[in-house]
Amino acid sequence: MFDPIRMLTGLVSPGGQRGRLLTFYFHRVLEQPDPMQPGEMDARLFELTLTWIGEQFQVLHPREACERLQRGDLPARAAVISFDDGYRDNHDVAMPILLRHRMSAVFFIATGYMGEGVQFNDRLREAFRVLAAPELDLGWAGLGRLATASLADRLHALGQVRESVKYLEPEARWAAVERIEALCVASGGVLPSGRMMMTPQEVRQLEACGMEIGGHTRTHPILLAVDDTSAFADIQSGRDDLAAVLSQPPVLFSYPNGKLGRDFGLQHVEMARRAGFSFVFSTERGVGTCRSDAMMLPRFMPWHGTPLKFKVQALRALGH
Repeated sequence: MFDPIRMLTGLVSPGGQRGRLLTFYFHRVLEQPDPMQPGEMDARLFELTLTWIGEQFQVLHPREACERLQRGDLPARAAVISFDDGYRDNHDVAMPILLRHRMSAVFFIATGYMGEGVQFNDRLREAFRVLAAPELDLGWAGLGRLATASLADRLHALGQVRESVKYLEPEARWAAVERIEALCVASGGVLPSGRMMMTPQEVRQLEACGMEIGGHTRTHPILLAVDDTSAFADIQSGRDDLAAVLSQPPVLFSYPNGKLGRDFGLQHVEMARRAGFSFVFSTERGVGTCRSDAMMLPRFMPWHGTPLKFKVQALRALGH
């Protein structure tokens, strides 16, 4: 059946020297929708999204796509799929769906969390999930009293807290998280247990199934929030950790959070190069072209909605 949007996509992204690479990025693919994570993919939606991507784009293996982008010989409607952080559901839920669609993806792993690690944002979310109080006094954090009685209240409060602590220095951030967890426990809440992140063995299985594995630092710092020595050590140690797990050291990397000037600077671009990475992704919106800096390739977060909305948003991203 004739698809005018697919035709327009081919015109905007024709391949060759004029080719454009649209890189989709995700974090999680949950088995079922989670009211506390309304922005995350679940298995049903991810299945639909890959169907839409397959109808609209030619999904390439990530390393091949980067090399062809650099050479200027991309096919028309070229796309890449990527995941950040290294969640367990990437292996358990996302990978089987990708394989059913005969697609590959790159998984950027924050190696310090492999196995039993839990990132600060996940610890905050789980604390707010079990909070047994109608409000939380966070005057000590400059946020005052935050309503938490309803789901909408909790999500709003969680967003405020997450943004408030995200850019703190690591020690101060973890201290704030622990204090909030203690308040939630004091209210009568019981913090959940259970592994959220992939193990080294699961990361190795992704590679064995044809997926690309990339670096994402060891501890997922906001690189601009730490000194340069610490930043480089975190980038390098994350690559070394993966080199010990994989059949070969990774050559792809993505900056944590990924906004230039807010999360990373030009000095970190050079650090990634020195650490041994050849292609690096940010979260700046846009598409890669043969003129793009290979150390700051842009990405696109898929729109959640109908097939038409998705295709229109992807087309807009291509024209960015």
